Amino acid sequence: MKYLYLALLFLLPILSIGQKVDLDRYNFTVQVRTLPLMRLDSSYHTYNVVVEGTKLMQTYLQDMDPEKSVIVDGWKSLSTTGHITFRIKLEDLLPESVSVKERVENIKDKTGKITGTRIFYYQEVVYTFAALAQINDYKGEHIMDIVLADRGHKQTYKSPEFPIRQVAEGYFMINALSVTGNLYKSCVTRAMHTLSNQASNNFGYSEATISDFMWILDSRKHPEYTAHREAFQQITEVLFTFNASQSIDGVREKLQPVINYFEKIKKTYTSTKKYDRKLRYASYFNLAVLYYYLDDPQSMLKEAKGLVMNDYDANDGRVFENSALRLKNLFQSAKIYTRHFPIDPTTFKGPYETEVTKNK
Repeated sequence: MKYLYLALLFLLPILSIGQKVDLDRYNFTVQVRTLPLMRLDSSYHTYNVVVEGTKLMQTYLQDMDPEKSVIVDGWKSLSTTGHITFRIKLEDLLPESVSVKERVENIKDKTGKITGTRIFYYQEVVYTFAALAQINDYKGEHIMDIVLADRGHKQTYKSPEFPIRQVAEGYFMINALSVTGNLYKSCVTRAMHTLSNQASNNFGYSEATISDFMWILDSRKHPEYTAHREAFQQITEVLFTFNASQSIDGVREKLQPVINYFEKIKKTYTSTKKYDRKLRYASYFNLAVLYYYLDDPQSMLKEAKGLVMNDYDANDGRVFENSALRLKNLFQSAKIYTRHFPIDPTTFKGPYETEVTKNK
């Protein structure tokens, strides 16, 4: 009995070490192609831009080409009628108030002691700008409107500083044309940037690089320590090799050994103890993340439900459930079931070009 007791004393620390499960976040990046949030006719691939300004701002607009700065990712820009037309209406830039502000600066000697003050004056102009984009297809059907700027957003211009108040008071009046021109160009540039972003989100096919992570075992004396790290290494090597323009056909087959490994973990460590639930949690989590980037929301949803049932940080499972359903709905809405495919906008033709080609 004495020997059995001593054996247990030596065995208990070993069991304790074997049961310890520490997980570390391991980061990776992967590239995907975004899918349009708004469904249009699948044959639509080209657009053109029409800009309308006011008479008051026409002089400033003549020196710009805002039409050329509108970019819809994955679409082709045409100079004339495309499948959709962005008709942009730019309103006047209007000053609302002009005031003189001052800034007080301390004067110090070589020891840092304040010996006096000096005052600088500058003019502050509060102004507003408004712009709207109306989007229609070539058949005349209205698609949507996008507010690019509105009067509710007050903007502020600050003049250079001057030591004489009277100089600051007259700055805007003397330089009104050049200052207004620069502010107007800046407002128009931001409006075109806003349109490009929103149009690409709603209709485009952008390339996006996403940073994400998986949970990898960091308990060196655990029997799965080496295999866990090797599995993550294989995942990153495979994910790193494909991009948004490359099909992922065959990628899942390359990762099947990793998938099998994490599935085996779930079947090997089956107890309800915290350390086993924590290790299974990593398997469910990592598989859910992996299926997300393999464009398989249904398998991701299965792993998410497993996370919830595993009852270790079940909230992650509910978050993954929502992500899987959003991806599934996005695929169904776009009628495209992958985020990895090539696009060559140079091959696209406008609606009338296509019709002429068909008639020939």
